[in-house]
Amino acid sequence: MPKTWIITGATSGLGFEMVQQLLAEGHKVIATARRSEALARLRQNHPAQLDVVQLDLAEPDGIASAIESAFGRHERIDVIVSNAGYGLFGAAEELTRAQIDRQIATNLAGSIHLIRAALPFLRGQGGGRIVQVSSEGGQIAYPAFSLYHATKWGIEGFVESVAQEVAPFGIDFIIAEPGPTGTNFGANLDRAVPLAAYEETPAGAVRRAISDGSFAIKGDAARTVAAIIAAAESETPPLRLTLGSTAYSSISTALVARLSALEAQRGTAHYADRQDL
Repeated sequence: MPKTWIITGATSGLGFEMVQQLLAEGHKVIATARRSEALARLRQNHPAQLDVVQLDLAEPDGIASAIESAFGRHERIDVIVSNAGYGLFGAAEELTRAQIDRQIATNLAGSIHLIRAALPFLRGQGGGRIVQVSSEGGQIAYPAFSLYHATKWGIEGFVESVAQEVAPFGIDFIIAEPGPTGTNFGANLDRAVPLAAYEETPAGAVRRAISDGSFAIKGDAARTVAAIIAAAESETPPLRLTLGSTAYSSISTALVARLSALEAQRGTAHYADRQDL
């Protein structure tokens, strides 16, 4: 049955691919973007299905009004996909304050404001589903992506808490965690000015791998989006949806290592001294 979806960050990458797939399946889509003209051709081809809204998640004053307007124009909105975001690349010391502030404002605070703005309307209509696009970077970390990881780990914690708060209202969440995927993510990276001190460190190695194309990108955007849509349309989706072999491997390895480290503490003085705190 056709549904109505909101998708942020709809002009490129997974967001644009999702808009195309949903329109092809007959769904209605409210697509938000900082540059709405980028969706002009799709809107021309799907005038009855596609509603385009100009929105910059880094500007919180516009988020609540955009969500209120969208719910006012549509009888019901079934799925909200919080997808807008970008990568900030550089060792933590290399980043500027402006780069840090905008990364947090867009990827973390923007997603939080979007979700908060939508909750009263979802409650009012008796439920709905929110898909938060995170990444494997919400569970593991690469060097030179510290602020990006801070936003992804942060939004995953926020969603896991809010999901428990609003479950009684029929509102549920999916946290999508794709691995490196063939989109234009790399082209949109905000890059810090490198410091020579980091050239021979892990951060420098990742920088070279991205520059020379040796950084492994196995994920297929179309298949990734199809899997997210399928999960969002299922009756009981998982809270976390890991997508792609790279993400599955890296997250599994990280979780096993954390469990092993926790088990290693049992019976030690380090563990015993703290077990009642």
